[in-house]
Amino acid sequence: MIVLAWEKFVGPSDLVVLFLMYSLSAFGATVGFHRLLTHRSFQTYKPIEYLFAVLGTLSVQGSVVSWVSDHRKHHAHADVDGDPHSPYGQGTGLIASLRGLWHAHAGWLLTDGHQADGRRYAKDLVEDRGMMAIDRAFLPIVGLGLAVPFALGYALTGELAGALTGLLWGGFARVFLFHHATFSVNSICHFFGRRRFDTEDHSTNVAWLALPTMGEAWHNNHHAFPRAAYHGMRWWELDISALVIRAMRRVGLAWNVVQATPARQREKEHGSSPADAAATG
Repeated sequence: MIVLAWEKFVGPSDLVVLFLMYSLSAFGATVGFHRLLTHRSFQTYKPIEYLFAVLGTLSVQGSVVSWVSDHRKHHAHADVDGDPHSPYGQGTGLIASLRGLWHAHAGWLLTDGHQADGRRYAKDLVEDRGMMAIDRAFLPIVGLGLAVPFALGYALTGELAGALTGLLWGGFARVFLFHHATFSVNSICHFFGRRRFDTEDHSTNVAWLALPTMGEAWHNNHHAFPRAAYHGMRWWELDISALVIRAMRRVGLAWNVVQATPARQREKEHGSSPADAAATG
C-alpha cells in the first residue's frame, strides 16, 4: 500500500509521523494498558501511569477502564464461556472456524453484552480519580491523536498537503494498522502458531506478529505467566515492549518488575506446576 502510494499520498515525512504515532500509541496499549495497568507487571510513578493511560487511549481501542476490564475478563474465562473474544464456541467445521476467527478478531466489538463490568474487573482503576478523568476524556484524547499527526505533518513539510497526509498516515492508517495487529493477537494467537507451555486455553506464539504487536504475539508465553512483564522469554523472541520496561527499570522509572524465571519456565514446560511468575527487583 505504501509502495503504491509513494510520492503521491505518502512521503518520507509521512513515514516519520506514522512511525512516531504508531510507536507511542502501541506502547501505550502494550506497556501501559496491558502489562502495567491490567496485570501490574511492574510499578512506576503515578504520573507515568497516567501518561501511559493517555498514550494507550490514542490507540482508539476503548477507554482505559473498558480495555483493562475486557482483558481481565478474557484471562478469567480464556477460551471458555465468558471470554469476550475467543475464536471457539461457534461450532465445528471450516465455516464455524472462520466465524469464530472473525468474532475473535473484530466481530465481538459489534455484539451486545461483550463489555466487562469495570466495577468488577477494574475496581482499582475505577477508584482512581486520575484514571477516571482519563477514562472520561476518551473522545478528546482520540481527537488529540488526530491533531498531533496533522500538526507534525505541517511542521515537517510547511504545507497543508503535508499536514493532510500526516493525518492520513499518522492518524487514520496508524489506528487501522495497530487495530488489526492487536485484533490478530485475539484471533490468530488463539488459533494458529506454536505452544511452548501447556496452558488451559488455546493461546499460541506467533513469531511473525511479534514486531507489529511490540512483543504481544508471544501469547502462549503470556497466558502461561500472565503477570510476567517480559513476554519474549528466549533470546530470539523479539519483545520491544520488554525493552521499554527494561530501559525504564535501568533509569529508575520501573521497579518490582515481575519475571518468569528460567526455573519456573522449565516447570511450566514440563507441566509439573501451574505457578505464576516470581517478582524480582
